[in-house]
Amino acid sequence: MRALRCRVVIIGAGPAGLVLAHRLGLDGIDSIVLEHRSREYVERRVRAGLLEQGTANLLRDSGVGERMDREGAVHDGFELCFGGERHRLSTVELTGHAVCMYSQQQVVKDLIRARVAADAMPYFGVEDVTIDSVSGEDAVVHCTLDDEPVEIRADFVGGCDGFHGVSRRSIPGDVLSSYRQSFPFGWLGILARTPPVSDELVYNVHERGFTLHSMRAPMLSRQYLQVSPDDDLAMWPDDRIWTELGTRLGPDDERLVEGPILEKGITAMRAFVAEPMQYGRLFLAGDAAHVVPPTAAKGLNLAVEDARMLAEAFAAWYFSGNREPLDNYSRDCLAGVWQAQEFSAWMTQLLHSYPGDTGFDLRLRQARLRHLVDSPTAARDFAESYVGVARAHSYV
Repeated sequence: MRALRCRVVIIGAGPAGLVLAHRLGLDGIDSIVLEHRSREYVERRVRAGLLEQGTANLLRDSGVGERMDREGAVHDGFELCFGGERHRLSTVELTGHAVCMYSQQQVVKDLIRARVAADAMPYFGVEDVTIDSVSGEDAVVHCTLDDEPVEIRADFVGGCDGFHGVSRRSIPGDVLSSYRQSFPFGWLGILARTPPVSDELVYNVHERGFTLHSMRAPMLSRQYLQVSPDDDLAMWPDDRIWTELGTRLGPDDERLVEGPILEKGITAMRAFVAEPMQYGRLFLAGDAAHVVPPTAAKGLNLAVEDARMLAEAFAAWYFSGNREPLDNYSRDCLAGVWQAQEFSAWMTQLLHSYPGDTGFDLRLRQARLRHLVDSPTAARDFAESYVGVARAHSYV
């Protein structure tokens, strides 16, 4: 069995794992990244594309923001539609912050290229990772690399391998607490070769259900349609999707252009938080520790923030012997995680129809939406959470 040694072994090559590896590399801290999937898979995996300004700034500061600045679309605000009316909220006017539309797979591509340029290519297709010890003098991980069994000894493990990964499962059940919430609907998402409805995101509230209109390119749009979580894609042929999108957006709204649907899938709406986010020499980041409903697009941004905080905690330990940031990592991250969960749940409840809604429920939702667009104070509070400013204040 071949033996390897590094300071940090990182499990998972999604945004959390790659940002962690890249930030550590900038500080001269070596790491090994192990990813279950192939490089092609992680670079093509379609995920959310809304980057808070803090996330965009971190990518720039890390030297991987050039293509984002060239190809991403900066949004100064968004459109909120309800009751047959359209309202625009400017996040820049309300908070001084914008967001950038740049899809997660593009962020992943940029980070992988940066690791390749640093001669620190992640290992892809590693399907047998086991975490054998995180409580001794070393963390010990076993896997197969290049058809050879390998033992990796490290100072720490960064568990960045998502909700279904091995990292969180390596924390004893009597240590870990899990908090879950499921919503009674899902999102049917499509990628279509059509011009987007607007240059900015359009959140549309309708009694038949919520729709979100987004974009990927001038002739590539991303649309989301609230459906039952138990729906089968076979129930949603292309014609039905376009008809329902048009009905909910409004028959008089001519901005929706039908076209070829390239991809479609149904995503369940759920929330999850694991506490603590650390155990011994193991530290969780991203979806391994928390999942948010996609309404507020916080998942990628939380993953990047976890990775930033963890990289800074490792640097404090290696360069000054200061263990406090590592010891407080879970506490400090969870303050922002729960802030994001609260806003995501609130935004989800505000924009979606619920089974069994009465006329009274619908009118209450209309009143809340009306207050949001009519009250500068309410709009500012919403915008601060939307762009991540409010969450930044919650970090210890």
